[in-house]
Amino acid sequence: MSPLVTPELLDRVRERLAGGAGDPDPAQVAAAIRAEAGGVLGDTDLLRALRLLQTEMTGAGVLEPLLHDPQVADVLVTAPDAVWIDRGHGLRKTSVTFPDEAAVRRLAQRLALSAGRRLDDAQPWVDGRLSGREGALGDSFGVRLHAVLAPVAHGGTCVSLRVLRPATQGLDALAASGAVAPEAKLLLERIIRARLAFLVVGGTGAGKTTLLSGLLAKVDPEERIICVEDAAELAPPHPHVVRLVARTANVEGVGEVTVRDLVRQALRMRPDRIVVGEVRGAEVVDLLTALNTGHDGGAGTVHANSPQEVPARLEALAALGGMDRAALHSQLAAAVQVVLHVHRRSDGSRGLREIGVVQPDESGRVRIVAAWRADDGPAAAAAELSALLAERLDR
Repeated sequence: MSPLVTPELLDRVRERLAGGAGDPDPAQVAAAIRAEAGGVLGDTDLLRALRLLQTEMTGAGVLEPLLHDPQVADVLVTAPDAVWIDRGHGLRKTSVTFPDEAAVRRLAQRLALSAGRRLDDAQPWVDGRLSGREGALGDSFGVRLHAVLAPVAHGGTCVSLRVLRPATQGLDALAASGAVAPEAKLLLERIIRARLAFLVVGGTGAGKTTLLSGLLAKVDPEERIICVEDAAELAPPHPHVVRLVARTANVEGVGEVTVRDLVRQALRMRPDRIVVGEVRGAEVVDLLTALNTGHDGGAGTVHANSPQEVPARLEALAALGGMDRAALHSQLAAAVQVVLHVHRRSDGSRGLREIGVVQPDESGRVRIVAAWRADDGPAAAAAELSALLAERLDR
């Protein structure tokens, strides 16, 4: 760094620009440098300072090129010299670095401000969404931001960026890539035609949204699909999709629109199918109610490690909406027929692992019984699923 372009000068320029709205343009940055330098910088030093500050103060700074890589799903910062990415095959460390911990903290706070959130010592963590980005192929995408400041994050400020690219792959493409076995593809196509309601379950990053989008692409073009999401990820190649996206409260604490609000609105929009991109709270009550009032073929995704854990997971979510265990199992048995389990394989690839059938037992409790498994094909409930499909398709 030039003797004239000191850290103190850069700090003064940052402070001058901090009061502005949005990312400063090059002219604003250059004017702030000249003002703080008092006219003593030459053209070379001015350009050097301008490059340093532009990289740091626009977009996601040095992380921006990583976000624009179409293969990157996550960008994680755990220390100034530890920036990691996931391209779908596990975490890999990059060569990207920050000058120091203060630079990571500044980036986290600026991104929080861009998301309309607060991040400081009094509120040392943030969860928000960044939008308005365009990829190298002209596709638009959003970014989910999470950050925790030191000393709560013991090793230094941690930043987690999840890239939210619209899931547009069709079922045929998923089958061609090996994510869905040929015999499973035929079952899934029949499930869609029979208008069975289904849940896609799996862990974080297992491919739930991708599979759901591929299945929705197989829905009859004359049907109207209403998609409700916490973050805009579903973009199925279907001619009649209405997408409703939830909104967090602003810095004043007003303006929140929840997924539960939007599920209720979807019921008034003449849906043929109601889809909830991710069921993570009390909206499960409204979704099950909707699926029990004449809306066949609905769908959603749920975080669960296995199909067998789905009833317990939904019990916990339904309790947030005031629905007890018995009511949840009764509604689930009547509303949902199939559970699809996706997982991330040991090599980092993702695929469909199991197709399960929702079965109530003698006590009225619901269990999920496998009808097909990737390891050994047809399973215990295969005949039940076949009969259910035949009954629906013969109507």
